[in-house]
Amino acid sequence: MKLLQKQENAVFYLKDNTTTELLYGGAAGGGKSLLGCLWLIESCQKYPKSKWLMGRSKLKTLKETTLATFFDIASTLQISHQFKYNDQSHIITWNNGSQILLKDLFYYPSDPNFDSLGSLEITGAFIDECSQIHFKAWQIVKSRIRYKLNEFGLIPKILGTCNPSKGWSYRLFYKPNKEKSIEPFRNFIQALPTDNPHLPKSYIDSLLQLDKQSKERLYYGNWEYDDDPDALCHYENITALFTNNHIEEIGEKYIVCDVARIGSDKAVISVWHGFVIIEMITFDISLTTVLQNCINALRVKHQIPNHNCIADEDGVGGGIVDNCRIKGFVNNSTPFPNNVTGVKENYFNLQTQCAYKLAEKIQQTGIFIKCETSERQKEEIIEELECLKSWQTDSDGKLRIMPKAEIKEMIGRSPDYRDVLLMRMAFEVSSKPINYKFY
Repeated sequence: MKLLQKQENAVFYLKDNTTTELLYGGAAGGGKSLLGCLWLIESCQKYPKSKWLMGRSKLKTLKETTLATFFDIASTLQISHQFKYNDQSHIITWNNGSQILLKDLFYYPSDPNFDSLGSLEITGAFIDECSQIHFKAWQIVKSRIRYKLNEFGLIPKILGTCNPSKGWSYRLFYKPNKEKSIEPFRNFIQALPTDNPHLPKSYIDSLLQLDKQSKERLYYGNWEYDDDPDALCHYENITALFTNNHIEEIGEKYIVCDVARIGSDKAVISVWHGFVIIEMITFDISLTTVLQNCINALRVKHQIPNHNCIADEDGVGGGIVDNCRIKGFVNNSTPFPNNVTGVKENYFNLQTQCAYKLAEKIQQTGIFIKCETSERQKEEIIEELECLKSWQTDSDGKLRIMPKAEIKEMIGRSPDYRDVLLMRMAFEVSSKPINYKFY
């Protein structure tokens, strides 16, 4: 079975003495599952009584896809007689005593720390479509790679494969690799369908017939596109925030402050003229007194009344709201009735209501970030707004958005820029008098 050039490159990193984490893929048809299965097969044959993990977000999907590929490869190589598969224990046992353990790596609220993997000891791991699992699961699996490493002269190795996706795989592998700043223990290899001469032409044609977002991701390997059906905003409309110079500076001015919470180290204050952000200040480390002084100085500079200023009142923000005599925004407070019809809408809380309003404005290309922003700030704003997604509905069918804990898991930080845009919408959804406090 001859490997593709990209697969041979991956094999090099799977056998070196430096790489402990390898991400392979980044498009459809690049031979991702085949690479992982071949690596497990060779490893089991070469190292008797070793233990390897084959994982995916859901065990059912793993068995229907990755395991099926494993069996196909074994049949092609005529080695099916060298192992037995137990469908009850989900273990492949080789004649030389080596094992491949099939694992469900889905995040279950009842096991947030993946304690079910606590007693696991393995020699290496292959996780297919790893972008579908939490980064914590990836870390826990890697921490369990210690079985017989000294005996075989190996170092911990974890191989992940995936299609382009925003999240930790983008943040830790694709983006640093593109910027030539990837950690020395990590490597990323992008494999495209055009790298695989064995793909049927009909398959290539089917990829080219996909919608724009899917084609960009699965054919061209463009990581900047996300085709998540729960996404509330299109990527093009998010990036347009920085070029929407058709939006005029008209109407009232506002100040919006996202206060750094306990355990957070960043606060953001934005100044708006209508729906144009004309000034934005970010504090990497902030004291409440510093934020208060900044808000008051910006009020004087831009001649903005107190009732057009708002700050996140959850946590330490309450003091800023009281001392500056401005509006307070409480995320979990009751949403407002529709300010046109007066009908109560089915949002989970005020934060959700404002998030949907923000998404609506972004989709209408109705916001312009005019103030100077660094490339890093732009990237963070785009990344945070791509996490503006609908979430599980409760028994009443109320609309929700992706929780902050999930966003932190995906991008590795609090979505502070998203929050400062989101809170601006409180002035749009409210039908109350201007002196009304948002809680």
